[in-house]
Amino acid sequence: MGLIWSLIVGAIIGAIAGAITNRGVAMGWIANIVAGLIGAWIGQGLLGTWGPSLAGMALIPSIIGAIILVLIVSLVVGRTSKK
Repeated sequence: MGLIWSLIVGAIIGAIAGAITNRGVAMGWIANIVAGLIGAWIGQGLLGTWGPSLAGMALIPSIIGAIILVLIVSLVVGRTSKK
């Protein structure tokens, strides 16, 4: 059951990051889950585990990490698609 909650929270974190960066329309649920889970790892690695937690993920650092990830990926994908 813990894995399901992690996937759900990861999807929500990824969706929030996509909405904040205005790049969430192009992302599907799989990309939201991946962005949320990897973003949680990045955010907690850089900022720690402060703030409220859900499914073992500190929400505020996780959202910040997911925003960073979405912006970096969109920059890289934007550059490669323009060539």
